[in-house]
Amino acid sequence: MPNWIRKSLVVFVSILTFGLITPSPSAFYNNNGDEKKPADERNLPISTDELTVEPAGILDERSDREKVVGKLMEEAEVQSYTKFGSKIKPVIEEEFRIAILPNIEKAINNVTSSFPDEDLSQLTVTEMPSPGTSERIFHIVKENQDVIRFHVRRDRPPQDGYWFNFHYHTFQDNFQNHYALGKIYWDKNTPPKWMS
Repeated sequence: MPNWIRKSLVVFVSILTFGLITPSPSAFYNNNGDEKKPADERNLPISTDELTVEPAGILDERSDREKVVGKLMEEAEVQSYTKFGSKIKPVIEEEFRIAILPNIEKAINNVTSSFPDEDLSQLTVTEMPSPGTSERIFHIVKENQDVIRFHVRRDRPPQDGYWFNFHYHTFQDNFQNHYALGKIYWDKNTPPKWMS
C-alpha cells in the first residue's frame, strides 16, 4: 500500500477517535523491504527521544469513565428496545440508533461530568420501562435517587401525523426542564402502545 494512503489512514483514524486511538508506528512502514521496517524489526537501537509516555492515571481515569458510560449505554439501549416492543421497534430501531442514542450518550456524559469516579460506579439504569402511553423509557439512578430521566412523548402536530419526541430531565433543575434528544416520525396512523 502506498505510504501516502497509509499515513492518511493513520491521520483519519486519529481524527475520527479524537486522538484516543492512534495506530501503531508500524502502520507507517511498508514491510516489503528491510530498510523500511521499524527500528525494532531491524535490530537498531531506538532513541529515547522517539518514546512518549502518557502520565499514569490520566488514561486510566478516562477509560474507567468510558467503561461506566459504555455499560450504562448498553443497558439504556436494551431498555429502550423493551419500551418500543415488537411492533414499534422494527420501524424506528435504525433511526433511533443513529439519531437518538448518540444524544443519550452526550446527555449522560454532560450530566455526570462533575461526578467523582466513585459516584459513577454507583449509577445504574432502571429495568422496567412504562407500558401503554406513559413516557418513561428508563432512569439513571444513584442509591435509589433519580439522576437523569429519559422519556419519550407521542406528539401529534395538526395535519402532521405522529412523532416520538425523545427528551430527558435531570436532578440539576429538579426535573423541571425538558432537554431535547430528537424526534422520530411514526406515521399518520396512531402508533401501537409501548411494549406491545
